[in-house]
Amino acid sequence: MITDRPAVDAIRARAASTQDLRDGFLIDELFVEGEARAVHTAEDRMLVAGVVPGSGELTLPDIEALGEGGLARREFGVINIGEAGEVVVDGRRYALEHRDGLYIGRGSVFAFAGEGARFYVVSALAHADFPTVHTPFAQSEPLMLGDTDGAGRRGLHRYVWGGGDIDSCQLQFGVTVLEPGAVWNTFPPHLHARRTEIYLYFELGDAAVVHLMGEPEHTRHLIVRDEQAVIAPRWSIHSGAGTGRYAFVWAMAGDNRDYGDLAPVPPAELR
Repeated sequence: MITDRPAVDAIRARAASTQDLRDGFLIDELFVEGEARAVHTAEDRMLVAGVVPGSGELTLPDIEALGEGGLARREFGVINIGEAGEVVVDGRRYALEHRDGLYIGRGSVFAFAGEGARFYVVSALAHADFPTVHTPFAQSEPLMLGDTDGAGRRGLHRYVWGGGDIDSCQLQFGVTVLEPGAVWNTFPPHLHARRTEIYLYFELGDAAVVHLMGEPEHTRHLIVRDEQAVIAPRWSIHSGAGTGRYAFVWAMAGDNRDYGDLAPVPPAELR
């Protein structure tokens, strides 16, 4: 199953109801046993999917908007947020443990397997071919951000980000894990004027995240639960505070792969 999500502009978001915001920016019910579900957003033509193979093997759903086979014009990032599983890419098997990442280049044919595995997939349009690369979480070196006093100490694991060893056309993605006692992510917030970013929150259990969004002078918020994602268009800040410890997958696509191409927003400017 795949759904198409239209873009929502900043002016509409200012006056949107809670349900309007959820309909426009929150992605839920992605992970269903034995199914592959996807959402295609007009924001930089990004695609996200949840794949839960169960006892079988699954491929991504196909729609005409994605091109032939859903693969021909796209590159993909895969992160396993569940138990160990496998991704078969062009006949080669890649074993993904919890939080492991996999970059899949344009034109590849792939499928997912593993009872207990829960694969989160992010995708962007691609103009060139790059090889498939597996990034084990255990071997990724985190960039430590925030501090204990501000309750925002966290480790940022960059899998594909424009400055590492893995090439991509425009897709960037990785995993951020909060340290014990931390609740804040990405604070102070920032904007990406030339890119879209999507967060998938996971490992929340029964906790929730108050996700801040909107223009700096017109902030809005969403209550986000486990394994739910939020779309952040180029005009929207993205930040959040949880009622417990959590992790999230971040993914970006747009005009460039310059990880530092962002505009910080001082907290004093938030309204």
